[in-house]
Amino acid sequence: MRSGRGRASHEAVETPLRRSCDNRNVDFILHPAEIRVLGSLLEKDITTPEYYPLTLNALVNACNQRSNRDPVVHYDEPAVTHALDSLKTKGFVTVVSGAGSRALKYAHRISDRLNLGRRELALLCELMLRGPQTLGELRMHAARMYDFSDLEEVQACLEGMMQRAMDPLVTRLPRRPGTKEERYAHLLAGEPEMTETSAPAPVSNAAPPSDRVARLETEVAALRADIDALKEQFEKFQKQFE
Repeated sequence: MRSGRGRASHEAVETPLRRSCDNRNVDFILHPAEIRVLGSLLEKDITTPEYYPLTLNALVNACNQRSNRDPVVHYDEPAVTHALDSLKTKGFVTVVSGAGSRALKYAHRISDRLNLGRRELALLCELMLRGPQTLGELRMHAARMYDFSDLEEVQACLEGMMQRAMDPLVTRLPRRPGTKEERYAHLLAGEPEMTETSAPAPVSNAAPPSDRVARLETEVAALRADIDALKEQFEKFQKQFE
C-alpha cells in the first residue's frame, strides 16, 4: 500500500457530517475518498457497462467529473490509489487484467459484499455520489440507473436498507428548519450527525441533469487507455528491429 494519500482538494465543502462507528455491527467504516471511488465504480458499472471495469485514469476522471457529483472534487492518482488499496483490503474492490493491455482495471464488489439488488444499488450509489437527499430527489437522480415506479417504491427500498439487522446501510435524517421533507443518508461512513450551522439544501424542481457529459468523460478516458496500449504495442514492435 502506498504511504502517500496524494492531493485531494475540493471545489465545494462537504456536508458537515461527523463520522463515527457508533453502535453499528459492521467491520468497516469508509472515508470520503473511498466513498467517492466506490460510488464512481458502481455508477459506471450500471450506466456505461461497455467501459467497465475502469483503468486508474478513467477512475480518476470519474471521481472528478462535474456532473452528478456533490461535492465536486479534484483527486489525483495517488489519492485514488490509496483509496483503492484500502477498499481492496475491506473487500469492496478487486483488480482485473485489461484485455489486450497491461493496464490494470478495477471493479467493485459492493453487491456481493453487502448482498444488494439493482434497486438498492441505484439508491445507495446516488447517496454516495450526491450526499443526503429526499425521496423525490433520489427517484429523479436514480432514474438513470433504475426506473422506480413511484415514491412509495423508493421509500420501501430505503426502509429495507434501514432495517437490516446487523448492518443498516441507510438512515433517515431529522427535518431541518424551513424544510418539509425528510432526507436520507448512507451509513457507509458511520452515523451522520447534522451540525447546528447546517443550512437547508435548496429544493430543486429542475429536470434531471443530462448524463451526456459524464458519458463523454468516460469515453475519453477509455480512448486514452486504448492509445496507451497501442503505444506500448508499437514500442515492442520497434524493438524487434533494433
